[in-house]
Amino acid sequence: MASFTTQVKDEITKIETSRLESISELCAYIKCNSQITKTITLFIENASVARRMFNLIKRLYGVDIILTIRSQKKFHVKNIYILEIKDKVNFIIDDVNNNIENIKTYSDEEKAAFLKGVFLANGSINDPSKSKYHLEFLLEDNDLASIVNTLLHHLGFKSKVLKRDKGYMVYIKAAEEISDFIKLLGAINALFYYEDIRIYRDHKNMVNRINNCEQANVEKSMRTCLEQVKNIEYIKENDLVSLFDEKTQIVMEYRLKYPETTLGELAQIISVETDYKITKSGINHHFRKIKDLVNRHLEGYEKSR
Repeated sequence: MASFTTQVKDEITKIETSRLESISELCAYIKCNSQITKTITLFIENASVARRMFNLIKRLYGVDIILTIRSQKKFHVKNIYILEIKDKVNFIIDDVNNNIENIKTYSDEEKAAFLKGVFLANGSINDPSKSKYHLEFLLEDNDLASIVNTLLHHLGFKSKVLKRDKGYMVYIKAAEEISDFIKLLGAINALFYYEDIRIYRDHKNMVNRINNCEQANVEKSMRTCLEQVKNIEYIKENDLVSLFDEKTQIVMEYRLKYPETTLGELAQIISVETDYKITKSGINHHFRKIKDLVNRHLEGYEKSR
């Protein structure tokens, strides 16, 4: 099954673009992924990208292209498409260099096309269903990495540059920005897939966060109930019950009868089963009185020892 990056690249290679956008895309690709001597040679692993570059070179420069297909059998069999240009080499190189030098002054559409060419050459996007959100461009040249980063910032992306052992990585990790970049490329089908997965994952994470909060609240409530029961037992063991008024004694009695109920539930039970109408905050007030007395009694006991 094709990777998500391959799906994105296959889709965007089928999009028609204007002449100026096509020049920016092709120049970016040649700059990122070619060997230049007396000829210009492109080594391409993706058949759709190879077809795209072949057609752009033909349409824009009208030169003959030598196409060679080689099979590589490293881990699995795959084809390498080699495009070799021997005509108008200096003219094409000048076009590439001029495009690089002036890209910052071009229209946003041409800048987006340039980034598209860089992505086709050296870009990748993690499959959102299998890993963390991550988009990257791997570039050998620091100046080119800086240009790509600047263009991304200009178009509203918060990308960063990281030095690697071999070259530089320009990357984006924010899920929404990666989604916006896929939209910028025009890969609508890939965008729908990405958003479906992102919505599912965000919903799942939200449910997990809610469950975690609910579990934490339950555990906190249980600890509070246990503390209240222990305080009441201490009051009874030390014959301190008579120090409290009748209403507080009712609260103590019902806490021992219902040791795991929340304060709100306990208030409802007392209000229904007795003549004492009380609220959650009223219950809490009684337990503060109980806790204060227990603490004072313990302090007095420690001082008397």
